[in-house]
Amino acid sequence: MHDSMNTQQDTSNSVLGTTPARESVGASPGLTLFFIAMGLFGMFTVEFSVVGVMPMIVERYGVSIAEAGMLVSIFAAVLALFGPVMVLWLSSYESKKVLVLSLGVFSVCSILSAWAPNFATLMALRLPSALMLSAFFSVAFVTAVSLYPPEQAARASSMAIMGESAGLVFGAPVITLIASTISYEASFYFCAAVCGAAALGLQLARLPEVRSRSPRITSSFRILRDSSFWMAITFSVLAFAAIYSVYSYTVEYLSSEGFRGEKASLVMVLFGIGGLIGTYLAGRLLTYSVRIALMVYPVLMGLSYLLLSFTNQPSLGVMAALCLVWGAVQMGLVVATQFLVTTAGKEAPQFATSLFVSSANIGITAGAAIAGLWITTAGVEGAFSVGWVFCAAALIAIGAVLPILRRNGQMKNW
Repeated sequence: MHDSMNTQQDTSNSVLGTTPARESVGASPGLTLFFIAMGLFGMFTVEFSVVGVMPMIVERYGVSIAEAGMLVSIFAAVLALFGPVMVLWLSSYESKKVLVLSLGVFSVCSILSAWAPNFATLMALRLPSALMLSAFFSVAFVTAVSLYPPEQAARASSMAIMGESAGLVFGAPVITLIASTISYEASFYFCAAVCGAAALGLQLARLPEVRSRSPRITSSFRILRDSSFWMAITFSVLAFAAIYSVYSYTVEYLSSEGFRGEKASLVMVLFGIGGLIGTYLAGRLLTYSVRIALMVYPVLMGLSYLLLSFTNQPSLGVMAALCLVWGAVQMGLVVATQFLVTTAGKEAPQFATSLFVSSANIGITAGAAIAGLWITTAGVEGAFSVGWVFCAAALIAIGAVLPILRRNGQMKNW
């Protein structure tokens, strides 16, 4: 993402609202940044681990696919409702404590989830992680940028984004692979091990003080008076609903097409590789034209669903190619959406980041829940219909918000 880093360097500090440290503190900042990226990977793997083992959950606990999908939607709903509150409440605490505590919660809940005796217990064990996720996400990005002087801020931001991207696109495939080749329980142990290792690394590191440009809570609420910010939030909700109305049931869809066990794991890994490629391409496209990127990705998402819906028991090669493209487009839409929201809310960066996470999870909740209901009557392919509706709505929303951002001078590389 080298070409996009020049653009990121100008915006990283304003978007994240930090005054970075002028010199490294304690251990190598590169090693500390690695543990932050590992924590982001672990965090998103925890959130979406159930996607990778959903058929096993259905069989293990005797629930329907729609009920199993609630593990995603209720997690997202709790995060959306309480995430910003947790960010504001924990903002007065030392960043290391917030990061290590959050990762500790993720790790312990993952271990306990492996042996949950019933579906209700598994659901309950998801809630503490949902409460801590937004705080960890916001503090992790701010801390990452604070490790380096301003001229190297883009490097830190890019590394953190790669950890986020890897968790989003590789989390479920890795979990599917571990569950199919080792055991269901081992997939949760993997989540616990990643989060535990990241927590230990950050506990041993000496993190710099993060000095926010907007230290008062009241100043954070200024962005809520900006109509363009709310329109960006609306786009985020619709974009993530479009994504997770289908992605939440990926393994179930693959199973319906004859891809189970190791074959499903293989195409899911290719989906993840496509996601990393999509992250790189999204950075290049946003550098070239923000308007084109934000208008094109909802269209490409809808076209990806169209191709997937037309397949009928495809060969491994065809499904692998489709998942590679699907992963690239999905992650591109995620990156473009995050860029839009953080740009629109750059006057209160940490609060805007937490609201981005909340809006994304409102979309995840809506998409997974509505698709789950539709699947019960139309079959798993019915998720594509829900995805198309949200793609169309997202396209309308972005068409409304972009002219306002341009007039306000908030959008570069138009």
